[in-house]
Amino acid sequence: MKKIISALLVLVMAMSLFAGCGSTEPEVTVAPTEAPVVTEAPAAETEAPTEAAPQLSGTMKVVATSEAYVDLFNKFTEETGVAVELLSMSSGEVLSKLRAEGGTPSADLWFGGGVDAFMSAKEDGLLEQVNFEASAELDPTYKDADNYWFSKGLTIVGFLVNNTLAAELELDIPTSWADLLDEQYAGEIIMSNPAISGTNYGVVNCLLQVMGEEEGWKYFEALNENIAYYGRRGSDPKNKVTADEYAIGITYLDGTIDALLEQYDVTIVYPADGIPYIPEGVAVFKGAENVDAAKYFVEWLYSGDENLQMLSQIDQKTAVKVIKPTMEGVELAYSTDILVDVDVALFGSQREDILAKFEVLMGDKAATE
Repeated sequence: MKKIISALLVLVMAMSLFAGCGSTEPEVTVAPTEAPVVTEAPAAETEAPTEAAPQLSGTMKVVATSEAYVDLFNKFTEETGVAVELLSMSSGEVLSKLRAEGGTPSADLWFGGGVDAFMSAKEDGLLEQVNFEASAELDPTYKDADNYWFSKGLTIVGFLVNNTLAAELELDIPTSWADLLDEQYAGEIIMSNPAISGTNYGVVNCLLQVMGEEEGWKYFEALNENIAYYGRRGSDPKNKVTADEYAIGITYLDGTIDALLEQYDVTIVYPADGIPYIPEGVAVFKGAENVDAAKYFVEWLYSGDENLQMLSQIDQKTAVKVIKPTMEGVELAYSTDILVDVDVALFGSQREDILAKFEVLMGDKAATE
């Protein structure tokens, strides 16, 4: 049985308790690679770097949520002559590493992951201010007021259900966050650790805002009874659900998840009582070795619609249109009315307190490696 909770469900969502405004999409979170992916600077016989950035040279080191962005960085290399080393890492891991480095970052550019970590890094004085003309075209909700970080898209979250397991265990397919508290799902739900995965931190923060702190924590305490495991990577829920390890995964939703319908007997659920989201960040590390190249990359990315179109294709998401409403060539695939109504600014200010409480709640269910 293959199905998506369809247009009717979207209408239900729009009228639901959590129908909101705002606007995010999935972080593809993977573990750090053993060796960085490197894009080489053009050979001598290739075209010279563009006149827009003749001063740039050397290598730009990037920590990103996926190696899939290599084509985007290859394009940057071709146009500027700057080689790129790309290392995959989740937003929580990047923030922890950045703090441990004590103000001497081992990378230049931070690309992707929940903006909560970017907000915290700004407060710690770990990011570089990046001013450029095209920043005025970005929605102020999804960028730092002082230009220390910018959003590149939105990650939205729902459920992925293994239909075969659900049938074997005689489980109903959940259609809402409230449904997940039913005791029939005990031990059959997986989500990622919100201290590591910015996407899942977004889930926690959004639902706490919508439900209110007291009721929200009661909800997560009850949900914890049904969760078997908190994965280390944002991709763990979809990987383990498709591997028949768990019946239900709380996961980002995007084109990569849609593609699973052709490969597995799964159902994608857009929760009827509201869809949490989190903006994905981009920033330059303060004190970086090649800070000029990193700052120019940010300007390069947002100044040309062609680059943002390429980013949208790689991410298999369209919410970059929310970030830069004036851009052409990308149309938003869903109405922002389906998203929960939350204050994006609270993603950063509430981060430490929420994660401290969640660590206690998870106990030994959280993955250690």
